[in-house]
Parts: sequence; C-alpha cells; structure tokens
Amino acid sequence: MRYAIQVHYIGKNFAGSQIQFENGKEIDTPTIQGELEKALRTLICGDTTTNIRSIKTIFSGRTDKGVNSKGQIVHFDTDKCIVASKFVYSLNEILPDEISVCNLQEVDKNFHAQKSAKRRYYRYVFINRKCKDAFDGDLMRIKYDVNIERMQESLNYLLGEHDFSSFKSSGTLNPSKICFIEKAKCHRENDNVIIDIVGNRFLYNMVRTIVGTLLEIEGHNLNSIYMKNVLEAKDRTKAGRTVSPYGLTLMKVEY
Repeated sequence: MRYAIQVHYIGKNFAGSQIQFENGKEIDTPTIQGELEKALRTLICGDTTTNIRSIKTIFSGRTDKGVNSKGQIVHFDTDKCIVASKFVYSLNEILPDEISVCNLQEVDKNFHAQKSAKRRYYRYVFINRKCKDAFDGDLMRIKYDVNIERMQESLNYLLGEHDFSSFKSSGTLNPSKICFIEKAKCHRENDNVIIDIVGNRFLYNMVRTIVGTLLEIEGHNLNSIYMKNVLEAKDRTKAGRTVSPYGLTLMKVEY
C-alpha cells in the first residue's frame, strides 16, 4: 500500500530535506528525510537500531538547509495497514520538535509525490526596517526602503513559461531550465515584506535568487525592466545574490 503524508518542518537545524550521499555512502548528517524515515521505521517495523532504509520516502521536492515547510508532501510504501489518526499522533510523538506530520491518507499506487505534483507554492519573508528587533529571529533584515509597487512590476516579468537559467545556482541534476510561473505577488504587512510565487516547478535556489534580484533592483533604484533583462539573459552572473534561506517556506503542493 502507498501512503501520502504532509510534513511541516523548521529547516534551520537540518542539512536540507533529503538524505545526502558521498561516494555512494549516506552522510551522517541530520536531514528531514532521515528523521522521518527513522520514525516510520520505528512505528511500522519496530526497528530502532538499524541504518537499513527499510522504509523509503519520496518527497515532492528538495529544500535546502534553513528552508521551512508547511506543505511538503511525502509518499512511502508499506504492506502494513495504517490507522491514520493513531499513526499520525504516534509519529509526531517520535519526531524531533522541529518536524511534524498531518493529513495521512492512502493513495493510488500510481501516485508519486514528486512527479504527480502540478504546482508548488513558495513564500519568502524578509524584514524591511533600519533597526533590529529582538524578535526578528533568523529573518533577513533589509535596512533601505523597498518600493512594493516596483517589486510587483519586476515580478510580473516572470509570469508565464520561461527559461530561468539566470536564477539557477549550480548543483541541480535536472538539465531542464523551463518553468511556468502562475503567480508572483508581493505585499507588506507592517515591517514584513512577503513574496508569494507559485509555479509548476522550481530550479535549485531559484526563489532565493529571484528575491536577491529584486533587492538588487531596489538597492540600486533600478527600473523594474531590469528583471526582464536578467531573465532574457539566461546568465546567472546577471542576477542578484542568492539570499538567506531562513525566510523561505514551501507553503503548499497541489496535485
């Protein structure tokens, strides 16, 4: 049987969502996948000691160290029949405090958390204020004033299907650079600037580099058409820096 489950996590203390390998061997570093599989193995197999991945999980997408999730979808296979409410409660009791699960359901064998996904919704939040506050946490703080209207104009150039090579960091194994961006919106809530981007897929560090390019425009008081020029250049060196991961959250995956 195949099950899908929604996973929430705070990524700060983990080396990303996925188990990492070097020379074919698993690296001993904390990951969301590693903790989730260990908890699943404990509940389903009664196994708390072995490192053998008797339960393997497939995530809807990879998130880097420091990136959070409120909507990561994961599927796994088991021959055990699971009672959803009891299983979710028990799993949450085992998982570290920074990880929780909800909405467990049995799915068709053809369902694939990554390949079946139609769209993904990311949110980036940063603080726009000169002076720090003790409750800012890990969010990036931008001291100069940003123009929300110009930021929205810049984001509008990203809508539709494009080659997003300019916003891709090295390291992705997927050669395709084409993404379809369905929505790109920004707004301010007090001192917080919130950027929401929805697309069918995202390249490695794409959202964080888009935000970095927005800040390049704002920091140098450039025209919003700069974003269009960067997009059309298909050249990573033309875009802004890859900003901090701590303001980025995977909000939702739709199928």
